[in-house]
This record gives sequence, structure tokens and C-alpha cells, in this order.
Amino acid sequence: MYRLYWTAFCSLLGKEVHRFTRIWVQTLVPPAITMSLYFIIFGRLIGSRIGEMNGFSYMEYIVPGLIMMSVITNSYSNVASSFFSAKLQKNIEELLVAPVPNYVIIFGYVMGGVTRGLLVGFIVTLVSLLFVDLQVDHWGIIFLTVFMTSIVFALGGLINAVYAKTFDDISIIPTFVLTPLTYLGGVFYSISLLPEFWQGVSKINPIVYMVNAFRYGFLGISDVGIVESFSVLAVFVIILYSVAHYLITKGIGLRS
Repeated sequence: MYRLYWTAFCSLLGKEVHRFTRIWVQTLVPPAITMSLYFIIFGRLIGSRIGEMNGFSYMEYIVPGLIMMSVITNSYSNVASSFFSAKLQKNIEELLVAPVPNYVIIFGYVMGGVTRGLLVGFIVTLVSLLFVDLQVDHWGIIFLTVFMTSIVFALGGLINAVYAKTFDDISIIPTFVLTPLTYLGGVFYSISLLPEFWQGVSKINPIVYMVNAFRYGFLGISDVGIVESFSVLAVFVIILYSVAHYLITKGIGLRS
């Protein structure tokens, strides 16, 4: 039985990976170009005027945040678009009646999003090496943070796809929620520079914890506690998985 589940999982994952690698010019190249522009504009042109941030050059400081931003965006969009397409084409109904548990379906789609997120993150990291010499303080924290963050947003993309009724619906959350939270998540600045009140407000933003944990892995500095950051990540993984499992089990937004 578990061999059947494993086969189903590998089939879903393989389908997802084939889907985004088949159109790699649209899925893998644009993030590299976009981040290169960020590195040039914010790192070289503006960063040279800003100077150091917490003891590091501005370019060194923002690189971890830019890598994380690309991981978040791609993990989310991959699952949101893929799952919604399957729902729109009625392919998801075949999965729901297949003799595999719902968690296999969730893991298959989520790990597809995680794979794309990690691959794009790796590509952006290689691009960043053209602009700055990256140092690494804690490899384990880097891998764990990027993996958990990718899972969180892949699950978020799946939930978005469940509720979406048109392709326009899957762009609402990235545009009006993810983008503002990401830009206000400490990617381009340290929240310690903010007034005390706004520091407290910033700590409501979960992306602050993800970006800072990732930055700690590279530079060894963080505006928030590392244990606190991983606790936030773990809570979001559990909550979003529970919501996704409930929605698929009940067939909400899936069965016509």
C-alpha cells in the first residue's frame, strides 16, 4: 500500500517538475533577470551611497533577503497556478477518486512548488556571486529556513488555488498581500532602524522572521530570535497544512 502511495507521490512530483522545467524560459530565467536588476540598482548604485548596514556592505546585507524573496514568489505561484489549472480542467477530480490519501496529493503539489522555489533560489544565489562574495555562517539554518519557508508558501498557493474561480483570483494574493509583506519584511533594511512602535508592527509580519533567519545563516546577524523565527515557521506549516487538508477532504471549491 505504501509503495502505491510513494508511486503516486513521485508521479505528482515528476509532473510538477516537468511542468515548470518544460517552460524554463518563463519560470526560471525571469527571476534571475529581475534579481540581477535588484542587485545592480539597490546593491551597486544605491548601496554605494548607503554604506554599511549592521557591519556589512549594503549589497551583502540585502542578498539573503532577495534570494528569499525569489523563493517565496516562485514556491507560491507554482502551486497556485498548477493546482488551479488541474481544478479548471477537472483533472483534480481524478485525483480525488484515486485510491491515495489526500496528504499524498498535498505533498505532491507542495514539493513541486518547493522544488521550483529551491531551484530558483539556487539560480539567484549564483547570480548574486557575480556582485558580491557571499559568506556562510550556518549552512544548517540556511537549508532549514529556505525549505520551511518554501513549504509555507507552497501550501499558501494551494489554498489560494482551492478558493480561486478564475485565473485573476490567483494573482490577487501575490499582488495585494505577498508583495507588500515581502517589501516590508526587512529585505532592504534592518527593522532596528525603525521607531519602536513600527518595530513592533513589523514583527506581526511573518516574512520578517523568514528573512532574518535566512540572513542569520549567511551573516550571523538577525533582528529577531532564531528560535522565535523557527517557531513562527513551524506554526505556519502546521496551520496551513491543516487548512489545506481540510479543504481537500471536504472538497470545498473542488467538486462541482
